[in-house]
Amino acid sequence: MTVSEDPYLTSLKADGFVVVRNVVSGDALKALQEAAIRTANKARAGDWPHVRTVGKQFPPWDRWDRAAAEKAKASNGVDQPGIWGVQHLMRPEMGAQDAGIFTQSYFAQDGVLDVAKRVLACSDDDLVMELYNMLVRPDYKDYELRWHRDDIGPDATPAEEMERLQAPAFHAQWNLALWDDASLIVVPGSHKRARTEGERAADPYQATLPCDEAAGHRPQLTVQLGPGDAVFYNNNILHRGVYQTAVERTTLHGSVGHVGGNALRARNVLQHGVGDWVERCDFSVLTETERARAEGMRARLIKMGRESGPVGYSLKD
Repeated sequence: MTVSEDPYLTSLKADGFVVVRNVVSGDALKALQEAAIRTANKARAGDWPHVRTVGKQFPPWDRWDRAAAEKAKASNGVDQPGIWGVQHLMRPEMGAQDAGIFTQSYFAQDGVLDVAKRVLACSDDDLVMELYNMLVRPDYKDYELRWHRDDIGPDATPAEEMERLQAPAFHAQWNLALWDDASLIVVPGSHKRARTEGERAADPYQATLPCDEAAGHRPQLTVQLGPGDAVFYNNNILHRGVYQTAVERTTLHGSVGHVGGNALRARNVLQHGVGDWVERCDFSVLTETERARAEGMRARLIKMGRESGPVGYSLKD
């Protein structure tokens, strides 16, 4: 009997992304929304040091000090950058209530990891704990990310791009929207090809990239998500994000690895500093089945960190 490929995996292979509706709903969604509001407020107030600051696209990021920023503005009249993301949602210092809600969201049965298993065609025993962060609306000024692939630099030659793109992905990455989200822009199919000359020559912040439709390429599109929807995408698809102060955004941004790709994934994951706290992550909120999965995933992440040594950073601003 022929076993058909999972439709989520088929879409991910073809397009570089797949939208999954209603991954979370009801009381679970409400709890996440409430935790996200508390967490975003804490980060914007400068009470959570692990943030992504406006003006810097890739790690490492500096701490956001709101009091210092407002003092500087009063002195020189210049708005300070603010934040566009919150890091380390499962870190114990987040507080038992909210860290527990985010931890439950990451490891929950019939949640994001079960979609990830489908796109990775694997079992729980293959999963490696990775990242769980949050993308938020900036306070002071609009912010746009440049066109990029997460782990392939802009100076890579076409041959270097193809060498990296043809390697197995060994990860699943997702954005889980807690409210409506239209911030992610992707070029479908670009995870399977090198950039065209037109794409290479384009301004990195260009609103619309040139599209070689004669070569069978597809134009960019904006991914539309509703509350509880998720988009899973290959992190080396050509993509960018657009953040507007006037448009609320609170979207969970996570990833999970496959044990077969430890050496390949180490830098992409460990550059975010997750190794500093993962051994203290509290799994007491999970069911027995979820806790067993979480413990195994954490053990595989710790093993990856011990075997990788210093990893540096994938990209620079």
